[in-house]
Amino acid sequence: MRLVDTAKIHCPYCNESLSVALDPSEPEQEYTEDCQVCCRPMILSVHLEPMHAPYVVARREADIFSPGD
Repeated sequence: MRLVDTAKIHCPYCNESLSVALDPSEPEQEYTEDCQVCCRPMILSVHLEPMHAPYVVARREADIFSPGD
């Protein structure tokens, strides 16, 4: 098993294609990472399964948090 894996995503703000590092030690993850191009914070939801490609969804913070939450 590799210590770090990578995945290609598109920034939900600037739509730039990015490569993000993934920690394969946890199969389900959600964390904030700044876009490498526009520096806006993205929420990354990561799902890892052995023998499958990583599934990563990048969303804007506003898509996650709404007033009243």
